[in-house]
Amino acid sequence: STMAEHCDKWNYPFVRRDDSVVETRCGIQVRDCYRWLEDPDSEETTSFVKAQNAITMPYLAACPVKEKYHARMSDLYNYPKYSCPFKRGSRYFYYYNTGLQNQDVLYVQQSLQSEAEVFIDPNQWSDDGTVALGNCSFSENGEYCAYGISESGSDWRTIKVKRVDTKELLSDELKWVKFCSIAWTHDNNGFFYQRFPEPDTSSAGTETSQVLNQKENVSGDISIHVC
Repeated sequence: STMAEHCDKWNYPFVRRDDSVVETRCGIQVRDCYRWLEDPDSEETTSFVKAQNAITMPYLAACPVKEKYHARMSDLYNYPKYSCPFKRGSRYFYYYNTGLQNQDVLYVQQSLQSEAEVFIDPNQWSDDGTVALGNCSFSENGEYCAYGISESGSDWRTIKVKRVDTKELLSDELKWVKFCSIAWTHDNNGFFYQRFPEPDTSSAGTETSQVLNQKENVSGDISIHVC
């Protein structure tokens, strides 16, 4: 078969083992033989990934059931999806997906009887649907919404702020945020969040480079942002 023919041609790329990286954890020496792969922009890592893709992509392209599987899964997932509604301030919110949208859309209603309106639609942020809405937090009076944006599945978030009544996007933009909640002050004038130092690397846009940066900055700083 075509799949079998591809399997016969597999020549998996060589993975260099580096025994020089040793760390002591709880009194035990642990070797990290493939630490070099944590640098996604190095020539060695880039070459290794390309060699892997040279095996993977032809195999997937030749898969005889791929299109059938895609069609069946699309059919199973193609139904309207609602989240539980929640109230913030005097308004009601819920997430809704028509069926096969890449991202759920956040809707707002002024009352239980009023028509729902789009409040945040992450599907408008990218053509391929890989920019997602992360954590979303409303001020206690329900007049402001601070929310995180994640790109391509990254844990890193960019926080933006939106007025609820006018849907106006404010100029506030907070970068290098990760693994944190957004906690508003009781007076509704600002919120607390955790921010990491901006990395001083040439690969600032990659997930791995941020992890490397955190080795010296293990925990982020708790900051307050005033709106």
